[in-house]
Amino acid sequence: MTGVHDFTAKSLAGEDIPLKRFEGQVLLIVNTASKCGFTPQYKGLETLHQKLNARGFSVLGFPCNQFGGQEPGNAEQIEQFCSSNYAVTFPMFAKVDVNGSNEHPLFAYLKNAKSGLLGPSIKWNFTKFLVDRSGKVVARHAPTARPEALTKEIEALL
Repeated sequence: MTGVHDFTAKSLAGEDIPLKRFEGQVLLIVNTASKCGFTPQYKGLETLHQKLNARGFSVLGFPCNQFGGQEPGNAEQIEQFCSSNYAVTFPMFAKVDVNGSNEHPLFAYLKNAKSGLLGPSIKWNFTKFLVDRSGKVVARHAPTARPEALTKEIEALL
């Protein structure tokens, strides 16, 4: 695997989505959760997506239940939560593991490309990976990084 575009992930509807579909776009790939202290970041993520999508940017959300059991819902419940509470229009994928023996290969790749301050493992929900148009991981941001604080960095890649 040479880049993010080489992976496939299931949508919330269960459809296999080749990430090659996002080739040529700047991406912010985020592991999300519905019952987390950082959950209100959905609003900032959606704002970024709305503001920059026409210029070739997309947020990709990957629900994960590995941190405090904060994403207990099934795909339908996750979709309902995201649309009714945050009017999410960016692509949301099926729930994944981001660490451990069942981690999604995309997250193994992302973590290998950009390690965190405390090593490669993802430590909590809403860890953000910024990917350039060629599929290369250019930055990793902690859950505490607010989406709107990434605007200039994203715009520099557009």
